[in-house]
Amino acid sequence: MSRIAGFYCKDSRYSSSMMTSKMLQAINTFPESSLLTDSMEYGEVGWLGTSETKLQRTGSVIAVMDGHIFNRDDLGDETSDVALLITLYQKYGFEGAVQQLNGDFAISLYDKSSDTFWMARDRFGIKPLYFIDKPNFLACSSRLKAFSVLPQVSLEPRPDFVGRFAGSHYRYFDNDSDKSPFKGISQLEAAHILCCKKGKTTISRYWQLNDEPDWTGSVEELAHKYRDLLLDSVSRRIKVVNNPAFTLSGGMDSSSVMASAVRVAEKKQNAFSTVYADKTYDESEEIVTMLDLCVEQWHKVHIDDNPDVMGLIEKMISVHDEPVATATWLSHFLLCEETKNLGFGGLFGGLGGDELNAGEYEHFMFFFADLRVAGDEERLKNEVKMWRKYHNHPLYKKNFDVVEQNFRKVIDFNNQGHCLPDKARVNYYAQALNPDFFDLDKYQPVMDHPFRSYLKNRTYQDMTRETIPCCLRAEDRQATAFGLDNFLPFFDHRLVEFMFRVPETLKYNEGVTKHLLREAMRGILPEETRTRIAKTGWNAPAHVWFSGKRLDALRDLIGSSSFQNRGIYNITEVERLLDEHEEIVSSGIMKENHMMFFWQLVNLEIWFQSMNKAQVLKA
Repeated sequence: MSRIAGFYCKDSRYSSSMMTSKMLQAINTFPESSLLTDSMEYGEVGWLGTSETKLQRTGSVIAVMDGHIFNRDDLGDETSDVALLITLYQKYGFEGAVQQLNGDFAISLYDKSSDTFWMARDRFGIKPLYFIDKPNFLACSSRLKAFSVLPQVSLEPRPDFVGRFAGSHYRYFDNDSDKSPFKGISQLEAAHILCCKKGKTTISRYWQLNDEPDWTGSVEELAHKYRDLLLDSVSRRIKVVNNPAFTLSGGMDSSSVMASAVRVAEKKQNAFSTVYADKTYDESEEIVTMLDLCVEQWHKVHIDDNPDVMGLIEKMISVHDEPVATATWLSHFLLCEETKNLGFGGLFGGLGGDELNAGEYEHFMFFFADLRVAGDEERLKNEVKMWRKYHNHPLYKKNFDVVEQNFRKVIDFNNQGHCLPDKARVNYYAQALNPDFFDLDKYQPVMDHPFRSYLKNRTYQDMTRETIPCCLRAEDRQATAFGLDNFLPFFDHRLVEFMFRVPETLKYNEGVTKHLLREAMRGILPEETRTRIAKTGWNAPAHVWFSGKRLDALRDLIGSSSFQNRGIYNITEVERLLDEHEEIVSSGIMKENHMMFFWQLVNLEIWFQSMNKAQVLKA
């Protein structure tokens, strides 16, 4: 576990002395952690952690790193990650060095000889890195809270972020990938480099996915390559962690990661799963099929129907420095705590598997659109038929009329590959917002389209601006809060590059998702897991957390003067939604409830309260 900070004086009259130490002290919650800093002339870097120190000085260069390099043995015989970084920098320059790294990292480096301050973030943003660029200084840190100790800095929320968090869907919280929730604090985007040379700042991209031709090999050949890449990704990560543990759900992704670890380590592994008193999202029965072949010990983290939601959200926000996107992460928070209490050092997960393998239910629509553009109406009709057979739902019907409706909503057939934002999803709770605070109707999300395939663009959007950024943030913050390292093998860039060239017709097979992954896992996964079609999805029963007597605290929050005086919400509509939610949950009627809206509302209000407390303490 580690965090970093860096500081660069653009004005020689401005001192950098001890700035990184102050920043890291502001976020240090571990009594056993080490805090180290080093400075040269106008630059300073700092490291905070409980593991191998990743701060080094070599000649005129000082550098610090948060994270891990997984291909260190391929690049030289240096004894540490940061030593390797400096060696590569001195040989190839900063961009050339970073391009050679396979890892999850945030980096800060200062070169006195050229008076240049550098920053870099890994290709997918697994490790966080924020910065402030002022006329007289530049500062960076892994945590937003660190900036509160700096002069000329005010932690004031962005109204557009607050408005989206209050009334929109979680997919749109991270649409501005270069911003943080605070005015004046930027986020270095994934796969980007910042260079500040003699006071002038430039930002550039060092890696990107390109629209390359699809692979032409057989299913068997591509499955073999996929298996080798996943096994190698898992193997490289296991080598850098002491006593790993694995999150395990009933799905293909976490199961594939764990089974791959069993194969490369040649021994069973420890698994952690959240299990619920309410069985709506409980996957215990599906997980059981993994136990005999792969699991040394199954650690079930039991979550009852009445967790201290308000108290837990307050704890989570204290380590996130911002509101938390979805209720799922409360379960993950408790899982991380239990993992650390039992003495494990790192946590592996299957995040990214859905995006690489087109595993989300909504991905079907974009696959169908590509089939239509290709003129393959026969396969389209058959895939829709099987989609309905395997995935029909009382609330979310599956048929050809639904496909055509969704085509009109999210597909731009006039521009091949261009996906449209789901405006119904964007504006679902627009009426609950005070339009004088933020008007969701005027909000237009950024939609990227680097590929000619609708499905590739949709999954790329998920990885860069929608589902993945908030998930990566939650996994990193919560693992780090308990002194754990976090490992996500599906985000090995070699694996991602490979999967974005796999024909989508090999990702689906007659209504069944993740076809190539299923083929790649033959002989590695238990057959019952490998061939399971039904997908519960990792979620949390927040509908029962916000129901019955548990609503009293929520009603008190909504009725408080502090909440109402913020001017964010249309209070009448919020109260109507709460009454409707209570009716839906208590009656059990087949209708979508509002658990995620109220999760977001509570997070937002507790975030504001935490900032008010911080201001009082600072004063």
